[in-house]
Amino acid sequence: MYDPTVARLTYRALLGRRRALILFTLPALLIVIAVAVRMFSGADDQVASDVLGGFALATMVPLIGVIAGTGAIGPEIDDGSVVYLLAKPLKRPTIIVTKLTVAIAVTMAFSAVPTFIAGIILNGNGQQVAIAYTIAALVGSIAYAALFLLLGTVSKHAVVFGLVYALVWESLFGSLVSGARTLSVQQWSLAVAEKVAGGELVSSDVGLPLAVVLLVGVTVLATWYAGQKLRTLTLAGEE
Repeated sequence: MYDPTVARLTYRALLGRRRALILFTLPALLIVIAVAVRMFSGADDQVASDVLGGFALATMVPLIGVIAGTGAIGPEIDDGSVVYLLAKPLKRPTIIVTKLTVAIAVTMAFSAVPTFIAGIILNGNGQQVAIAYTIAALVGSIAYAALFLLLGTVSKHAVVFGLVYALVWESLFGSLVSGARTLSVQQWSLAVAEKVAGGELVSSDVGLPLAVVLLVGVTVLATWYAGQKLRTLTLAGEE
């Protein structure tokens, strides 16, 4: 279920000059914000939680997920080069799982690592804040990558839809409509972070058991459906 050649090509596409610039910009901005906040506010646990929750988990992780998830396959479908990949003797689920693995690895590397570094800078991992948000970024990376990889498979406007979900649904509606938070990868990830932190600094509107079920369910279903759509693309090409 994993092909090294497909993985290498996907890494090359995701870490090309233009995408790499965006991928490095967001973590760098988080680190700069963390340094500035620490200089002006000192080591404050609540401030650290606010920064990591408000920027790292709410903005940086989903945006990187959009870039990595849609970029893992979307451009190949848009320019037609996916036909050459589908012509190879590879099972379609293998292609999807390989690309998802790469998207997850890239999302984790560019979101979880800087989140941990920023947390250490902000308050030295006081009350397990840095660890909690790092784990939230890790689990969120998996669901975001799967969800946005699916979008890249089914739509030519995957980036737009991904941004709408990440910035409008999760950030805007999530803050205004309580019911919308149940359908939020961010809230599911926060449920895991809340368990790790074990205090009042990190909280989620979704219980941990439900959050785990939704994280696993979305990841599995999105991966399965992306594989089915890839089969459809193959049939369309053959016809």
